[in-house]
Amino acid sequence: MNVPTVTELLLARAEDERPGLRFEEETYSWAEHVRASARRAGDLRQTLRWDEPPHVGILADNVPAFSVLLGACAFAGAVLVGLNPTRRGEALARDIRLADCQFVLAERKYRPLLEGLDLGGIGVRDLESWPSANAPIEPVPASADDLLMLIFTSGTSGDPKAVRCTHGKIAFPGAMLAERFRLSASDTVYVTMPMFHSNAIMAGWAVGLAAGAGIALRRRFSASGFLPDVRKFGATYANYVGKPLSYVLATPPRPDDADNPLRLVYGNEGANADLTAFEERFGCKVIDAFGSTEGGVGFARTDDTPPGSIGRPAGDVTILHPHTGRPCPPAEFDADGHLINAEEAVGELVNTAGAGWFAGYYRDPEADAERLRDGRFHTGDLAYADTDGFCYFAGRLGDWLRVDGENLGTAPIERILLRHPAITDTAVYAVPDPVTGDQVMAAIVTGGTPLEPAEFGRFLAGQPDLGPKQVPKYVRTVRELPRTSTFKVLKRRLSAEGLNCPDVLWERTGRDIAYRTVRTPTRTVTSAGSGSH
Repeated sequence: MNVPTVTELLLARAEDERPGLRFEEETYSWAEHVRASARRAGDLRQTLRWDEPPHVGILADNVPAFSVLLGACAFAGAVLVGLNPTRRGEALARDIRLADCQFVLAERKYRPLLEGLDLGGIGVRDLESWPSANAPIEPVPASADDLLMLIFTSGTSGDPKAVRCTHGKIAFPGAMLAERFRLSASDTVYVTMPMFHSNAIMAGWAVGLAAGAGIALRRRFSASGFLPDVRKFGATYANYVGKPLSYVLATPPRPDDADNPLRLVYGNEGANADLTAFEERFGCKVIDAFGSTEGGVGFARTDDTPPGSIGRPAGDVTILHPHTGRPCPPAEFDADGHLINAEEAVGELVNTAGAGWFAGYYRDPEADAERLRDGRFHTGDLAYADTDGFCYFAGRLGDWLRVDGENLGTAPIERILLRHPAITDTAVYAVPDPVTGDQVMAAIVTGGTPLEPAEFGRFLAGQPDLGPKQVPKYVRTVRELPRTSTFKVLKRRLSAEGLNCPDVLWERTGRDIAYRTVRTPTRTVTSAGSGSH
């Protein structure tokens, strides 16, 4: 398999005078981009200490300088460290020190975030200050295994880990997706997900670069600005992760929404209902994949993939029972569609052939050892498969609930809750049972649509595939779920808050699915009941 490098992809655009990068009212040809990266690479060669890790931090939104600096690191043999601007104080300082940044290039508006922090002597420079001298396009030799970026995980279950992203890990998916979707110089790739995250780099930036397409950057994602940008830039391809599709769908519809150039939207973790609604409203194809910052596993989605499935596993990916280590049998369902052998069928997604594209975490051997055991790559993701081999995500290992001696994944419960027309977002998580194990708690978002506990109980009672132990004991209604800057839900925060929350709280009473309000912002208490299950 011929795996390209980012350097090779950039050099292929060195004489390309077609639009390569667009941002607000600015337009740069690919040739201008490559020359700018060469100038910045010359600056890096002179300023970096090459007897230490040549790591450069960037603290910025999606601006042209981010793209140019990534190219410069490829040319100079340096490593770009994507820093999250939503991190604050010691948390941000910790990321910078962990990644061994020699200095941080920051947008001026973000420099105050670094003032007064203990950076261990690491300097801070203006990202906007460009080297003025021309430099020849003379990149250092690079291989697909050479480190190019450190990208931090979202940190939903603890401190973010710095994932080692090689030239190949960035360039290969870009080239593969560009070929798969038949993208070319006539296309425009719209990148609005944060470029310090893997989705924007591997499913957006690298795709445009490999295809020779134009790349249109948005400083930050905007639901109201999405369609105007698509039309302004002539975007034919866009990437996403998590909730952005639902945010765009929440904007007021217009009769001409489908009158736009968008052809394909590609991403992961989108809600099933949103995928269909987005396609119908905006007249494009939405392909939802399954992936993680680490890599290591792959899935193939085809036209016959059932709703809710992440597809069939590619290569040597299988589902292993987390306790026995043996392959899990296919899922079995009763006449109502309820999974009846979850204890045996739900397991961890594992690549039995090894690491795949996972190149390890930076300065975290314990985390490496947790991922790579017995020559296998362990994702930490739970899933089950039907008899046709289609897999269904069941949550993270940390999301595994132990209720009355039975293990439960959170994702199937969340999929059921999202069937209610008033519920626009939800998260299911564990709270301690006073005796042993866990109780199921759900946070729901209704977007202002009234939802009474009695109605909610009747809805749950009417869901035939909701098992008795999956029914939430507590339900918390919130205006919005706490999320990371990459739209992942911070379940650990919800779980830590538990019942000590300022929102409306319902409690299930008795064996029937009946709920009563036990807390409101004014501390009033009412009762409500509904059907049985």
